[in-house]
Amino acid sequence: MLYRLTKIVSAPFLHLLWPTEVTGVEHVPGTGPAILASNHLSVLDSTFLPLVLPRQVRFVAKSEYFTGNPVTATWMRATGQISIDRQSPTAAQDMLDAAAQVLKDGELFGIYPEGTRSPDGRLYRGKVGVAWLALATGAPVIPVGMSGTDAVLPIGASVPKLGRVGVRIGKPLTFTGSETSARDRRRVTDEIMAAIHELSGQEYVSSYAPSRTRSE
Repeated sequence: MLYRLTKIVSAPFLHLLWPTEVTGVEHVPGTGPAILASNHLSVLDSTFLPLVLPRQVRFVAKSEYFTGNPVTATWMRATGQISIDRQSPTAAQDMLDAAAQVLKDGELFGIYPEGTRSPDGRLYRGKVGVAWLALATGAPVIPVGMSGTDAVLPIGASVPKLGRVGVRIGKPLTFTGSETSARDRRRVTDEIMAAIHELSGQEYVSSYAPSRTRSE
């Protein structure tokens, strides 16, 4: 209920300031689990993507978002995001376990296979967690290409600028293979990143995006 209220109140305001062009919403199932795998340009990606969908999307977010700025913390809780301590030695598996439970409950889970925001607007190599999740749960993967959010709120900025945002949603992808096979995980991840690349139109980089510091 709190999520729906937050969306009803905030959506018209956000769309007025940041006109959002959306395509492919029909590819998101009306019920049942699905993984939304998106490129990652800005912290605002987790705001604009849920706003254009009729169903709630849950993301994992670093715990600092829940303990720092009170406005950000309130938004994270209101939109049902999941807090994860990224400094924990088990953070990666904790994230996957939390995501698997979301899918088991029949919900939508959003994930950024690059693992962090792009530092320069290019699309970086995906990490295999998204493949593990798809193969372990059997949930379809829906690729997403975001655009414009990095111009609205660049890395390091605290005040968003006016601008246009684009959200392109692709057709669901289903995969076969074993989550315990490194070859299957890599193959599936690369196929997902190829679909995201086609939607986003970004230049692709065959290496992982550089990790960020806690302050970023």
